[in-house]
Amino acid sequence: MPLNLRGRNLLTLKDFSAEEIRYLLDLSVDLKRKKRAGVRTRLLDGKNVVLIFDKASTRTRCAFEVAVYDEGGHVTFLSNSQMGKKESLEDTARVLGRYYDGIEYRGFSQDTAELLARHAGVPVWNGLTDTDHPTQILADFMTIAEHLAKPLHQVKLAFMGDTRNNMANAMMIGAAKLGMHYVGIGPRELFPDKTVFGAIEDTAGESGARIEHTDSIDEGLPGADVIYTDVWVSMGEEEQFEHRINLLSPYQVDMKAVRKTNNPEVLFLHCLPAFHDTETQIGAEIAEKFGLREMEVTDEVFRSRHSKVFDEAENRMHTIKAVMVATIGML
Repeated sequence: MPLNLRGRNLLTLKDFSAEEIRYLLDLSVDLKRKKRAGVRTRLLDGKNVVLIFDKASTRTRCAFEVAVYDEGGHVTFLSNSQMGKKESLEDTARVLGRYYDGIEYRGFSQDTAELLARHAGVPVWNGLTDTDHPTQILADFMTIAEHLAKPLHQVKLAFMGDTRNNMANAMMIGAAKLGMHYVGIGPRELFPDKTVFGAIEDTAGESGARIEHTDSIDEGLPGADVIYTDVWVSMGEEEQFEHRINLLSPYQVDMKAVRKTNNPEVLFLHCLPAFHDTETQIGAEIAEKFGLREMEVTDEVFRSRHSKVFDEAENRMHTIKAVMVATIGML
């Protein structure tokens, strides 16, 4: 029997039980199967969704828009609004809640997403903040489940790089909820805050998850089923490139790292975009300034059979669709 998530916000996976997360993943699989079979279910027929982006986006915006259109709904991409300028966040939330059935927010502060949810009166979905990225984690778990012949609670995932950024934080939350073995591998300077880690450890204790951190690649990688990484510098931190390159270069995902897992079928995942070559403006600038042609992952790994990054990117749309269908759709 399906769970009832109608009217729920998705601000963080902390607010969802393991059963609810698995339900969203199962719904994602079903919706993906139906889309590929050409079945139009129109589960968002007549629904109106507004997207608010204070940070740039490719996958998140496109995934939300396509997901809504697939299911018969309508989308407004809100730009040049008065939110936070001439109109308070609270007032904006109250207005948008009168017009729309759901609100997506992607920006800097988690507090903004929570404030919108507190006052809108309709579901608010977190498309990314500086501390969390729950819709990405759903896509990651869906991709892992598609490619590994073992349940998620038996999976070991190694996150290499900045282990305190929003992706690492969100992944720890998800792994703790579902009883996974998560190892953050990076410099101690970038280990997560003890208060954050402590709260996640409490969840892990309930689910049987193992949440660990190490600065040793040799200790962290053996037995990993998945290697995950993210950019070394997040949006809004661009002035830190030199420091982060010096700090994180030893934690680049290359084929040596892949082999250290002792797992010939290990998966490589990345939330994207990735600096795996110099075919971007920033990548070219970094190469010219620092002589580094690849950053968090080498082009060899990115294009290898281990890499499932484009399956992962596609699954953003299916999992986002599941979140909206479950919370405002006609199930």
